[in-house]
Amino acid sequence: MVRLSRRMAGLLDTFSFDLLLRTLFQPFRQISSGRVQGSLSVQFQAVVDKLISRMIGSMIRVVMLLVGVLSVIVVGLFCLLELLIWPFLPVAPLIGFVLMTSGWVPWQ
Repeated sequence: MVRLSRRMAGLLDTFSFDLLLRTLFQPFRQISSGRVQGSLSVQFQAVVDKLISRMIGSMIRVVMLLVGVLSVIVVGLFCLLELLIWPFLPVAPLIGFVLMTSGWVPWQ
């Protein structure tokens, strides 16, 4: 149980959903984000660059959020399956022996 909770905590830490949500509309790897001085066309170009950088950043973060949610769901299902199978694991050799002696073949 502790191992499964550590696995889920590690996965949640890997994707850090709170950080992705807090920085959702921040620029993505923008080299210069300071104030731009100059003509109107230079200022307009800076605004367009920042807007494009924010759009790219938000798209990447949304994809990472979706991948993270999907990963948490898949790992959660595997953890649940592991929790359900774990109590029956000690009797698995006995079940295998009974099936072997009865002549059961898995592929026919």
